[in-house]
Amino acid sequence: MTHPSGAQLKAPPPSPARPEHQPLAVSLLGRYRLATRQDYPCLGVEISLTELSILAPVRPPVGERVIVHLEELGTLEGPVVRHTMWGFVLTLSGTLAKREKLAAQLAWLEDRQALGLLSKRRHPRIVPLSTAVLVRFENGREVATRLIDVSRSGAALRLDPRPPVGSLLTLGRTPGRVVRHLDGGVAVEFLSIIERARFSEAIIL
Repeated sequence: MTHPSGAQLKAPPPSPARPEHQPLAVSLLGRYRLATRQDYPCLGVEISLTELSILAPVRPPVGERVIVHLEELGTLEGPVVRHTMWGFVLTLSGTLAKREKLAAQLAWLEDRQALGLLSKRRHPRIVPLSTAVLVRFENGREVATRLIDVSRSGAALRLDPRPPVGSLLTLGRTPGRVVRHLDGGVAVEFLSIIERARFSEAIIL
């Protein structure tokens, strides 16, 4: 392509093909349906071309086929292969065309992350009266630290060393996931939004 000034404009290079088993940390709201035809809310937290990990209130038995609908990605399905602390992982199944579509969607999400276009916290932040908080990690380790600020959908806190982006943890009694690193700490997105009636400077997570 040639710019009116005569300079050549180069298209950005295409994203390299994603290895089949390389996971991408995400934060995608959705719902899932069990074999009993019951639906539940969920949060997709990690996905590759072969597996999807979701945070879910009800864990179906290993081997049960589950249908998941996630924002940005649409409908995905497959059998449960293992349980996690706050949900489960399923093996994705589908046609070659569906897999190619998923590969394109993951490349698009990865590009958005690289450009910093993914949504930050969606609610106003406050500094609570009590900033002390106990952080519990998936392996059971606990660390006492301080909150920087809190919103209804997440929190920023002092934490060193910083756990990897995508790590699951609990702030007090509030489960969440690390979504980005800060200077000397991390930003955490809660797995569910704090009720408006609970949210004030007196909040205890």
